[in-house]
Amino acid sequence: MEIKRDHYLEQLKVRENNHLIKVITGLRRSGKSYLLFNLFYDYLIEKGVDKSHILAIALDDLTNEKLRDPYAMLEYIKSNIKDDKLYYVFLDEIQYLNRFEEVLNSLMHIKNVDVYVTGSNSKLLSKDVITEFRGRGDEIKVYPLSFKEFFSVYEGTVDEAWDDYFNYGGMPLVLSYKDSSQKIDYLKGLFDKVYLSDILERYHIKNKEELDELLDILSSDIGSLTNPLKLSKTFTSQKGIKISDKTIHRYISYFEDAFLITKVQRYDIKGKKYINSPYKYYFEDIGLRNARINFRQVEENHIMENIIYNELKVRGYAVDVGIVHVYDYDKNGKKILKNYEVDFIASKGNNKYYVQSAFSIDNIEKLRQETNSLTNIKDSFKKIVIVRNNIKPRKDENGITTIGIYHFLLDENSLDL
Repeated sequence: MEIKRDHYLEQLKVRENNHLIKVITGLRRSGKSYLLFNLFYDYLIEKGVDKSHILAIALDDLTNEKLRDPYAMLEYIKSNIKDDKLYYVFLDEIQYLNRFEEVLNSLMHIKNVDVYVTGSNSKLLSKDVITEFRGRGDEIKVYPLSFKEFFSVYEGTVDEAWDDYFNYGGMPLVLSYKDSSQKIDYLKGLFDKVYLSDILERYHIKNKEELDELLDILSSDIGSLTNPLKLSKTFTSQKGIKISDKTIHRYISYFEDAFLITKVQRYDIKGKKYINSPYKYYFEDIGLRNARINFRQVEENHIMENIIYNELKVRGYAVDVGIVHVYDYDKNGKKILKNYEVDFIASKGNNKYYVQSAFSIDNIEKLRQETNSLTNIKDSFKKIVIVRNNIKPRKDENGITTIGIYHFLLDENSLDL
């Protein structure tokens, strides 16, 4: 079963021979190696690149152990460059290569070499790219399967695909398991034996229990407003554990660096400024989130919101949570300030969309609640409500578009319908 990941393949194509190190980052097991060693490799062969001009090295393969030495690696690459034509160098699991930063910078001095690398996120992160390569690194962020990618190879109806997706997420190997218990075991194993082990090893964390507890809290409260200070108080009141907000802030940064979770800031739409705290946190794969809490809180409305956020990020949008301040009057005629939330402000270049996730709108009062924030935004950018119902896009008298979740996820141009 081959999953077409054209969105990422196109990003590699446009970066071909741009004199920068192409660094493929993202959550471990999300398909970075497959993208490079299979999809991009096949593309190069199909367009006529000779196999001898593609040096593909999997550094986690024990047969390549000698090439983990920086001098051996450089010698191997240079010895295989036989002419002035372009050579493509693929280095998978770059963290196995000693002094890899120096090796990559050395390769930049060879004019007819185009370099592509992947690495375990706990060893080769976005911030490491910025720090080590100082403008020479070009990052391609790979996410777990979008629903469209997932459904493209799914054997079943769209409703069945959705049921599997919001339970088990989009890690590619999930699709190879037919039994739900196998999917659960796989996801739990990833969390404990891969992601947590990476974080514990990289940052030399001794108190694993605190890390586990924090992950449990964040997993239970996806899409809820919080901050390290509030979480610190939760530890004290609910767990009887004293842990400082600074320590919690540090732990959360580890989860973010590992691409497990993403922090989303709030933006005052009328005031045109960011609000420093609190924030919202979403998981980059909902299946991993569900596995973390043993599939106990699989609430489709919260999960749908997380999936919509991930889809917006996959499409390349910068995403914030919006706040709209509105003055109103209480029953006594006293002027009061009300705050309405817009689930997401999605921005890309000059384009901006206000997106509301509404699991169901079954009456007029619910419709008013879900669109209050949108109707109080007076600019001309498009306003969209995404619902669980499988409905085609429709626009009301206020210019607000309502669209079903399937239409949103399966049509990459759905925001412009």
